[in-house]
Amino acid sequence: MMQVRQPAVAGMFYPAAAAELQQSVDRLLQQAAVSAPVGTTQPAVPKALVVPHAGYLYSGEVAARAYARLAPARDTIRRVILLGPSHRVGFAGIACCRASHYRTPLGDIELDQPALQQIADLPQLHSYDQAHLQEHSLEVHLPFLQRQLTHFTLLPLVVGQASPREVAELLERLWGGPETLVVISTDLSHYHDYATAQQLDRATSAAIERLDALAIGSDDACGRYPLNGLLRWAKSAQLRVERIDLRNSGDTAGPRDRVVGYGAWALYPAERTTTAPAPQLDPALQRQLCDLARQSIQHGLQQQQPLPLQLTDYPTALQAAGATFVTLERQGQLRGCIGTLVAHRPLVVDVVENAFAAAFRDPRFAPLRANELADLSLHISLLTPPVAMQFDSEADLLAQLRPGEDGLILSDGGRRGTFLPSVWAQLPDPLQFLRHLKQKAGLPADYWSPTLQVSRYRTEIFG
Repeated sequence: MMQVRQPAVAGMFYPAAAAELQQSVDRLLQQAAVSAPVGTTQPAVPKALVVPHAGYLYSGEVAARAYARLAPARDTIRRVILLGPSHRVGFAGIACCRASHYRTPLGDIELDQPALQQIADLPQLHSYDQAHLQEHSLEVHLPFLQRQLTHFTLLPLVVGQASPREVAELLERLWGGPETLVVISTDLSHYHDYATAQQLDRATSAAIERLDALAIGSDDACGRYPLNGLLRWAKSAQLRVERIDLRNSGDTAGPRDRVVGYGAWALYPAERTTTAPAPQLDPALQRQLCDLARQSIQHGLQQQQPLPLQLTDYPTALQAAGATFVTLERQGQLRGCIGTLVAHRPLVVDVVENAFAAAFRDPRFAPLRANELADLSLHISLLTPPVAMQFDSEADLLAQLRPGEDGLILSDGGRRGTFLPSVWAQLPDPLQFLRHLKQKAGLPADYWSPTLQVSRYRTEIFG
């Protein structure tokens, strides 16, 4: 007999009317799709997602950016393993339920009984309907999954006090292949002021990205129990983590005196560690971007601000998110260079903002003067998304570097630096390249630590 778990937070966390809910979710997904990197090949599909679970007004944009990554697997993913924390009921272990379906205003989702049987003998698993009845940490994700996947079954699990080992043991059995997606539901820090929350959430993000299941505590993430279990399993499976977004309610829809942190991450198989091909942009669009960069500098000389834009006036390719560096030279000497490492705003906006910043806000140089504009040369570097490198030692890292091709991002202990691929012209030796990059990041040239993180990217340069 069909037993349905009814919606508990429809009309509170998301719209209760089906048409309004569908419109809301589709709008968020469409906005997230616009943020896809420019000129890159089709990205791999995540094996797992870490996604926030607040009301759509607060964390919907962050969640949508994660769920947008599933578009290429719309017909491939047929099973979703969804784990979230318990907010209303205290218990030890992991709770399944006796329902046959979960219901949202968009329809019913069948629960995956065969998947449940795969873990039925685990002592940490309990059938506990009460943990599911009012729990929002699972429910808010379902409309996104319903709109993004053609057909799927669901295994919803509410995680109480459970060790990383207990959660990882369960995930190991359910991991499956490309037909299975794992979703971990968690928000980050709660009710700190904006600056404190940013500091705490950046530290939590770093722990997630280094797969550190021991570094995330009760004040860092409400979903720490399922999250730490995923991180334990991901480390053993050598997964790669990509941060998609990191914000808080002060950035989205709330005041900044008491905020809640939201982040989204995608986890991929470890073999995906090479850089994407260099992006390709039509020559006419390249020229248009260069013209706009110069116009932004001219506008900055007159108005002390970047060139204002009406985004809809530009081609779709320039509206999509992109990461760029704008480099200025005068009489063969560097005159300014400012850029963005990760795409987070429309490409055309990124260029005009970075051009203005390179001319007037590079701390190494005085602001550009009008009499310098005539002999100023300008180049734009369009970046691929950074890809984390896997290495066991400095020698291993050096052996993987590709002189003349790789741009590098190096970070550790809150310090970070980057070199564009063009820097290889001045530092062609990989060891010297790496040592100078460490110094740029504020680290000693001979610095080494097992927590050191390095990502690489490629660029297309025009100007």
